Parts: sequence; C-alpha cells; structure tokens
Amino acid sequence: MMSKNVQKVKNSLKFKADEKEGLLTIRFGVKKFVIPHKVRMLSDGKYMFLSFTASSELYQVVGKDLKAMEKSTDATDAFNALNPGRKGRRGRKARSSVQMSPELEEALKNIPSGYRLGYGTDGSVKLVKTRTRRKKGA
Repeated sequence: MMSKNVQKVKNSLKFKADEKEGLLTIRFGVKKFVIPHKVRMLSDGKYMFLSFTASSELYQVVGKDLKAMEKSTDATDAFNALNPGRKGRRGRKARSSVQMSPELEEALKNIPSGYRLGYGTDGSVKLVKTRTRRKKGA
C-alpha cells in the first residue's frame, strides 16, 4: 500500500466524518460555554480527526494529550484506523485459494473459449456465449 502524508489523509477523511454540533466547549473559571460551531470528527484509540468549516487537523493521542501531527509525517496508520469506508466493504478481504476437485477442474478446462457457464430459466446448466465489450467511440 502506498504511504499517505497527513495532508492527503485530512483531505480524504474530511467528508467521511459525520457532522456534529455542540462538541466544542470552553471553560471560563467555573462556567462552561458550548461553541455554536459544527465539527466533523472521527476518533479511534490512537488518532483523532477534527475538521472545522475552514480547517482540519489530525491528532495523535499520546498518553492523556493530543499531539497535532506534522504535515510531512506518514499518516497511513491513522488513515487505516479512522477511514469509515474501509470496514465492511465487499471484495476487500484477502482471498484464499479455492480447493477444487480434479474432476471439476478438468470439466472447467473443457469449456470452449468464448463461452461461460450459465443457467437456463428452468435452472439447468448451459453454455452461454461471453459478451465482447468494445471501447466507447470505437
């Protein structure tokens, strides 16, 4: 996988995060004020992504503190941890090799070129001619 810098990860995560209101608070003395500002946020045990209307920042959790990550830092791990689109996607799992019986493997080799297996309306197996696709404009 190609490494991603912090700026690329911030740009990628900006619209994947859910927008929330009332997350930012400021404490003056004993009074606590909620800032009327919409924030996009994603968090995990190790990383936090905050995005405001005009800016966004990627933080790393270090102990009890948040440390802003430098723009030149490799943020591939943060992207993998925070990207909500990566979990539950179809076809993204590592594929293992399928074990076939020798008889099935020999039968599949006997399918003529330009054909594939298909099913008829009654459920019977039949040979179907494969569709040849052409480039657009050709």
